[in-house]
Amino acid sequence: MIIKQFTGGILENNMYLLLDETSKKAVLIDAPEFLTEVVSEAQGFDVEYILLTHGHFDHILGLDELRAALNAKALINENDLIISDNVNEFTAMFALPPIKAPIYDGLIEDGDEIDVGNMKINVIATPGHTQGGVCYLIDGNLFSGDTLFRESVGRTDLFGGDFKKLKNSIKNKLFKLDDKVKVFPGHGGSTTIGYEKKFNELAR
Repeated sequence: MIIKQFTGGILENNMYLLLDETSKKAVLIDAPEFLTEVVSEAQGFDVEYILLTHGHFDHILGLDELRAALNAKALINENDLIISDNVNEFTAMFALPPIKAPIYDGLIEDGDEIDVGNMKINVIATPGHTQGGVCYLIDGNLFSGDTLFRESVGRTDLFGGDFKKLKNSIKNKLFKLDDKVKVFPGHGGSTTIGYEKKFNELAR
């Protein structure tokens, strides 16, 4: 599996294109902005899904355009539909023009396993930043959205946020993973579970 990282959107979000060279299948994680580089890198691959870590506006602003350009199906956890469907409640906070709420092709939940070529993608529900936040674990790589950052965690002061739930998700789910698991967050640089268990603000 090849991981291609892109940064886009007004909040400098990370999005990740995962390419399976053997099967020529791919998935995209999060869609903050339509970037031609993403479409170019995906040439020759069948992008089956765009997987959302959660429904906040800065992770979905490019979803409809990318969904159409890549001919991919968009998946989200049901508990975050309320955030995505009311996306303009959030764009207004950042003085952005309103957008049409994205369309989704299916829903995901804790424990789901999504097969894409040779990639087995495990869905881990991690409520706290939002009620429907999820992480994706793929072959020792965790795509954590805004749940877990390098030496930090996601904010919980927006609609659906709950710090107790976030702490539980990180300590009792993510910190139970192998220390060697690489973490690719929705903002900022990558890290590992082992590093975060030592240096994250929740470990202090």
